Amino acid sequence: MTEEIDFILESTEESMNGTIAHLEKEFLNIRAGKASPAMLGGVFVDYYGSQTPLSQVSKISVPDARTITLQPFEKNMLQAIEKAILIANIGFNPMNNGDMVIISVPPLTEERRRDLAKQAKSEAEDAKIGIRNSRKDANTDIKKLEKEGTSEDVCKSAEEEVQNLTNAYIKKIDELLALKEAEIMKV
Repeated sequence: MTEEIDFILESTEESMNGTIAHLEKEFLNIRAGKASPAMLGGVFVDYYGSQTPLSQVSKISVPDARTITLQPFEKNMLQAIEKAILIANIGFNPMNNGDMVIISVPPLTEERRRDLAKQAKSEAEDAKIGIRNSRKDANTDIKKLEKEGTSEDVCKSAEEEVQNLTNAYIKKIDELLALKEAEIMKV
């Protein structure tokens, strides 16, 4: 019977790790003032009729903290890349010099920083909900095992283990949020 409990604990931890990974990915999309290729992660270009990630049609580089350059693999993609960045509505105004697309990343205003911090808080709260859902699923599975005849003590200690996992992952989310907020609010 302990194999089943071990399996429940492992799958719960795996689910919680997935939630943390998703949160880190979401945090990359929240810009913190300095230019980064990750800022363009959600931009898709119409490439011969199919929506293709920007990184697959151009080389993205960051020459300095306020500039992103995009060197398309095909010259005729310049206008499509510019259009895709504007459609993505991420607050950038791309410029085309005939050879590459250049994006100047404007400095963040205090109000925009607060909005980004709120967005980060919201993402962290969603992650916490994911962690709690994983805990609920694990506890439901443990209760089923208890009904099937697993000893009450074993099930109690498994539930405590799930709660310890939950506490650890919620703490990790809080730490990631604190780091992201500090990064956003730093001028």
